[in-house]
Amino acid sequence: MTLADWISIIALQPSMTDTTDGVASVALAVTALAVATFVSEDLTCITAGLMIARGDVPAGAAIAGCLAGIYLGDLGLYALGRGGSSWLFRRSRTTGRVTMASVRHRLDSNLPAALFTARFAPGLRLPTYVAAGLGRISARRFAGWTLLAAAIWTPLLVLAAAFGGTATMAALERWLGGGWLLAPCLAALVVLTWRLINAMRTTDGRARMMARVSKLWRWEFWPAWVFYAPLGPWFAWLWLRYGGPTTLTAANPAIRDGGFVGESKCEILSLLPADSVPAWQLIAPGAAAERVKELRTWMSERSIAWPIILKPDTGQRGAGVRKVASPDEAVAYLAVHTRPIVAQAFHPGPLEAGVFYYRLPNESHGHIYSITDKIFAAIEGDGTSTLESLIRHHPRYRMQAATFLSRLGEAAATVPTAGERIALAMAGNHCQGTMFRDGADLITPDLERAIDRIARSVDGFYIGRFDVRYTDRAAFMAGRDLTIIELNGVTSESTNVYDPSRSLIWAYRTLGKQWALAYRIGALNRQRGGRVTSFIELVRTTWSFYRNRDRDLRSD
Repeated sequence: MTLADWISIIALQPSMTDTTDGVASVALAVTALAVATFVSEDLTCITAGLMIARGDVPAGAAIAGCLAGIYLGDLGLYALGRGGSSWLFRRSRTTGRVTMASVRHRLDSNLPAALFTARFAPGLRLPTYVAAGLGRISARRFAGWTLLAAAIWTPLLVLAAAFGGTATMAALERWLGGGWLLAPCLAALVVLTWRLINAMRTTDGRARMMARVSKLWRWEFWPAWVFYAPLGPWFAWLWLRYGGPTTLTAANPAIRDGGFVGESKCEILSLLPADSVPAWQLIAPGAAAERVKELRTWMSERSIAWPIILKPDTGQRGAGVRKVASPDEAVAYLAVHTRPIVAQAFHPGPLEAGVFYYRLPNESHGHIYSITDKIFAAIEGDGTSTLESLIRHHPRYRMQAATFLSRLGEAAATVPTAGERIALAMAGNHCQGTMFRDGADLITPDLERAIDRIARSVDGFYIGRFDVRYTDRAAFMAGRDLTIIELNGVTSESTNVYDPSRSLIWAYRTLGKQWALAYRIGALNRQRGGRVTSFIELVRTTWSFYRNRDRDLRSD
């Protein structure tokens, strides 16, 4: 039942007439609308418009009821600020943060513009009207200007809903046949339309809306479950062909469950040649101060300088990865991330690639399946806009604005100088804001031989992705300049599929072949006596991992 139905019931009459009972019903409807504005002004005005369109209440009465409730609410906010001003300013005079004179001056100098802006712009009414009371703005001036603003705003919204509702109701009647679904569908449509209009009224609102809409066709930003859903039949076929969903856990006998989920980073790093990875150390759980002491001892022994990288030993998709530049930052990090942590010497790069490798168990050498060229997010200041504004209006970065703004914290409100470049992402992970490009042009025989040599040094590794930092492109392609910061197991992706210049069909074809290789290698290793993890065991491991990962994401 819609709000209009409830108000009609309260008014006792489904349709108003000129009788005495009709007049009483109108009065009750007006009162009900006025009261309803205290719950939601916009929704009540839209409901009033729908009631006019249905003939439940005269237009004048509906507008009067909404206007009365809205105006009383405005006066109530002013009174709330006025009543609390003495207590607030007694406290503020001791702290020096705000004075009554400063609030009054800011509003009084241009009161009409401030009040009209607050009435028509979403989210500003409550703080502005309460601030007017706090600053003891003239009650007469406040009452006069807010009445005028409400008298302009209310009829516009109510009548727009009424006229729009009439046309929309006719269309819905033709489509739905006038059944009981008509009223709730119309109400939902009007509310959604109004929310869209509200969102589009401000520059930031339009930017947020464009980001949401653009994600419909920019599939690299789809949630993982949406992106992978079309591959469901392909996975079902692979399970039938290769003997079950857990066959791929035998693909890498050297790694727990083949690297399906929750594998230990330090255990994998210990398998790799020492000269191919940066110095690292596992920091066990314990008091933050003791862990930092252990960290500093390791850094001193290895002559490692700040900054360093800290990350969960069993993390995924860049969750919890941080570059820390001082002992204080390390204490803050370790106080939040209480599970085992891997400390790693920072490789400045500035370049990074994801090299996806595979080798069939019966082959003497392996292959580079793909390379992802990683482009780290950075934004350039214009001297006038805040970081938040720059991010929200960037055609790409606005897609992951929540990630960037959460990481920046209070720094999002700062204004970079013109031409200043601010790094937004450090972890070479798509979920953390890094753009992925297909790096097929980086693949050379020399690089493939270098990667294969490292991979074959790990007895029992056949498929996965090396995350590599390097300094010089030519040296990297020659197989000389590469430092492995991570090695990911069987469920690591060929991340070049997220290249925005590639088609979705190409991405699915690439992923389909990658997963077929994983199951084929798992089946071959099982024939050679390799262990396959049971389904129940795998479910338990996965459940435990994602429970801990969510904790890392909440603390990021």
